[in-house]
Amino acid sequence: MEGAPLVAIVDDNLAHRLFTPEEDPIGRRLKLLDLTDMHTPVSATIVGVVRHVNDYEINAASKTEMYVPFVQAPMYKFTLVVRTGSNPLSLADAVRREVLQVDPGQPAYNIRTMEQEADQAMAPERLYVLLFGFFAVAALVLAAAGIYAVIAYSVSQRTHEIGIRMALGAQKMGVLRLVIMQGMSLTLVGLVTGLGLAFALTRVLSSLLYKVSPTDPFTHISIPLLLTAVALLACYIPASKATKVDPIVALRDE
Repeated sequence: MEGAPLVAIVDDNLAHRLFTPEEDPIGRRLKLLDLTDMHTPVSATIVGVVRHVNDYEINAASKTEMYVPFVQAPMYKFTLVVRTGSNPLSLADAVRREVLQVDPGQPAYNIRTMEQEADQAMAPERLYVLLFGFFAVAALVLAAAGIYAVIAYSVSQRTHEIGIRMALGAQKMGVLRLVIMQGMSLTLVGLVTGLGLAFALTRVLSSLLYKVSPTDPFTHISIPLLLTAVALLACYIPASKATKVDPIVALRDE
């Protein structure tokens, strides 16, 4: 109540920072500035410990929190949170009337649902994800097309070589295996290099990720597998066509 000694409730982050696990925070005193003028030092008695709640950005680093009674440290505004099992906005008028009955001079405004609050808090991150996702898909398509074009062209340039091998008695499966192994070896070198750079650069994006590791296994496995499949097709399709060409025709192409 107003005029009583100042009390406070701290979260478990602050309790762990100030006290050892063997110490009981209840009844201990904290020195802090008077929240009414921010100049006068005062002390508050800890009367409770609650679990930490992130009141700020969802992906912000964990902070410490302390709660004091509003009548002992009135601020210029406060937030009333109402939990309901029905549509929250349908109770907006009823909540506003109840607030005015308690304090006619206290307006109730900016009424929003928790979903709206979360959407607003996540709006910048969603925009970043949308942009990064668009450019990532574009880069993936360009990478796949580039890999296919380069490997397919290099294999098609070996039509004369394949014709000679077929004329000398090489089997179709042997030629396919040779071409695919040579093409996939280059792909493997590129994937290893790309993964190494990806692991290094994803640290820069860690601040934009929420509940996703910069080294997310699904991403770092699925994308290389996709590029490997593209490279495999780029090797197989032209080589398969080349092995179906008459060796005499292939030799004349030179």
